[in-house]
Amino acid sequence: MDEERSPRAADDPAAEAGPAPELERKNEDGVEDPEDPESTGGGGNGISSLEQPLLKRSTTLTASHLAIVGAKVSHIESLDYEIIENDLFKHDWRSRSNVEVLQYIFLKWAMAFLVGLLTGVIASLINLAIENITGLKMLQMVNLVREKRYWAGFLYFAGLNFGLTFVAAVLCVVFAPTAAGPGIPEIKAYLNGVDTPNMFGAPQLIVKIIGSIGAVSSGMDLGKEGPLVHIGACLANLLSQGGEGRWRLRWRCLRYFNNDRDRRDLITCGASSGVCAAFRAPVGGVLFALEEVATWWRGALLWRTFFSTATVVVVLRGFIEVCRNGRCGMFGEGGLILFDVSNVTVRYHAGDLLPVTLVGVLGGLLGALYNHVLHQVLRLYNLINAKGRLAKLALALAVSVLTSAGLYLLPFAVPCTPCDAAHGAACPTVGKSGNFKQFNCPDGFYNDLASLLHATNTDATRNIFSTGTAGEFRLDSLLIFFAIYCVLGLFTFGIAVPSGLFLPIILMGSAYGRITALVLARFVRIDHGLYAVLGAAALMSGSMRMTVSLCVIFLELTNNLLLLPITMFVLLIAKTVGDAFNPSIYEIILDLKGLPFLEPKPETWMKDITVGELAAAKPRAVTLQVVEKVSTVVEVLRSTPHNGFPVLDRPRPGVAELHGLVLRSHLMAVLRKRWFLPEKRRTEEWEARDKFSSTELAEKAGSVDEVQLSPEELDMYIDLHPFTNTTPYTVVETMSVAKAVVLFRTCALRHMLIIPKFQGLEISPIVGILTRQDLRAHNILGAFPHLTNKRKVH
Repeated sequence: MDEERSPRAADDPAAEAGPAPELERKNEDGVEDPEDPESTGGGGNGISSLEQPLLKRSTTLTASHLAIVGAKVSHIESLDYEIIENDLFKHDWRSRSNVEVLQYIFLKWAMAFLVGLLTGVIASLINLAIENITGLKMLQMVNLVREKRYWAGFLYFAGLNFGLTFVAAVLCVVFAPTAAGPGIPEIKAYLNGVDTPNMFGAPQLIVKIIGSIGAVSSGMDLGKEGPLVHIGACLANLLSQGGEGRWRLRWRCLRYFNNDRDRRDLITCGASSGVCAAFRAPVGGVLFALEEVATWWRGALLWRTFFSTATVVVVLRGFIEVCRNGRCGMFGEGGLILFDVSNVTVRYHAGDLLPVTLVGVLGGLLGALYNHVLHQVLRLYNLINAKGRLAKLALALAVSVLTSAGLYLLPFAVPCTPCDAAHGAACPTVGKSGNFKQFNCPDGFYNDLASLLHATNTDATRNIFSTGTAGEFRLDSLLIFFAIYCVLGLFTFGIAVPSGLFLPIILMGSAYGRITALVLARFVRIDHGLYAVLGAAALMSGSMRMTVSLCVIFLELTNNLLLLPITMFVLLIAKTVGDAFNPSIYEIILDLKGLPFLEPKPETWMKDITVGELAAAKPRAVTLQVVEKVSTVVEVLRSTPHNGFPVLDRPRPGVAELHGLVLRSHLMAVLRKRWFLPEKRRTEEWEARDKFSSTELAEKAGSVDEVQLSPEELDMYIDLHPFTNTTPYTVVETMSVAKAVVLFRTCALRHMLIIPKFQGLEISPIVGILTRQDLRAHNILGAFPHLTNKRKVH
């Protein structure tokens, strides 16, 4: 173990005195565990503040959006997306026949098809359930109001909403806490390379489906679009792994997907299928995955995600055709947000430039303000959720009561509007859907605010987006609708139910779009319904900071190419204005959860330090020899939770060279199989091939304490060269940290080895090893406090 020296060991007499010192016990990403009594990091070792406790150990994600106020979350490991090119992998790939290669390719496409098929079916069933439950609830409540039984109407409305919320909240609190919220930030983190445990299992899928139906049907200000993305990701994960736990299928064909790389690709297909199912936008779903959630992309993945979304669209179209004419219930027509204005001619005039620009600027400002306030609300909710399950349940039920009171009482505050000849026989609407809800008004009148609040989410969206209705909604009603949806949206997101941000933001944005059109009526020549579409797009861009995918989603929703230029204009303005104030809402949630997400653009001050300087601030790397004693391997695995270890070779006395990197899971596979050598020697290629298969090496590491070894076995040797990745990514110690961050993220790495610029007999071939946590901005600033004043502030 004398190779286990820091790059400064040549000048350190203590480093030459026999074996390596006691191994530092740290978390995977180089952060010491403050709760571990065996941690050796302290002032006596001269360890900089980079190693001070930043994470708290936990075995899973937190149930709340903010785990610990003022601290980061959990010991969460990274994923092995990199191909491990060791001798066994090369032999396994060369030995595959053409039939096996074709089978692998066929299975990838088959899995993509199944992901799209099941996502489409589940989304359609969720839509049908939500529409029928919500519609029947609204009809009964309106009947009680028209009979002037106002208290009975409120108790019925609030009681049913309370029960639906109770079911959704209990499922999340008791069975699957990680199913709360939209799930999109965790999917982003996973596709960025972060292992988000307990996020894509069967409990999460079941709770997400049932919880989404209950939460959305209860009338709360949330949507099913975010949960549908999570549902698609869960389906992709379960299909690729053949299920989980006792119900996992051990089919031989699934061995191909027993790796993080292929599972990542399928989860990307699932996320894009979820967006497609929410908006019936296949191209928008693909672009959403590309722009918002996927960190690593390639041409083959583009084809497969498009194939998945195309399958979803076919399924949705089939359900729409089957459910026409009330064959799926009174409200069962698919429940898809579709605003077809293909027959509307859109003409632009110079006078439209000012109001359209104002819509974009307001979208950016309101989106940034919404993100800021929601950030504070989530921090407050964490203090409540930290008190336990009953507190989480009580919070969700309190929000349900508040929502029911607002939705029921506010329509009484606005006057009734008389129907005119333009409305025809459809005013007031009697029955299941329509723009003109009678509610408490006499015959010949309608309540415009009730038309928005007392409708299914789909009907509310269609109502406010409807064209040719410039005088349908009063200004005071739109202001009340905008205010109540802002307040309810802030208080609803973050409670323990599956929830999405898409629909609340669409409705808020469409309301302020119509308000802008009414206020600037003298300058407006575009239809008010189209201003509602532009307002929804602007607010979504101002909050979520998406542009290309949003543009295509709204293009597919409206089915009108003439809207494309003006929508692009509004989205660019809103995103530019929002970026000037704070990050997107998903980035804020990622930071609150403490997920180590690597941003696409490094901080500018990272150019001022090198990876060698960063490695010097860490404890030295734990290395192994090509032929190592079993006892040494066991001690290294027991004393450190590192995932990878540099392997050094000694071709001749006094010379050491970097042989590669060996993974913890491969070392554990060797220990479990007890593939030991009585003497210190290099094995032949066939010896390891006869003993190990690619399936065994793809299994997770497990605990070293599970393997009981005798003293005779501990005194034997292991030849690591068949398991060592001989082509790890290495960088020279003079490379800037900014360049290293770009390389690390672009190549989807878990480990990056640093080698010295100058080679020599007295110089170690390995300077250090960097992981995800080492390259995060706040960790680097802990080691280099003089850079704090250069940190980018949002």
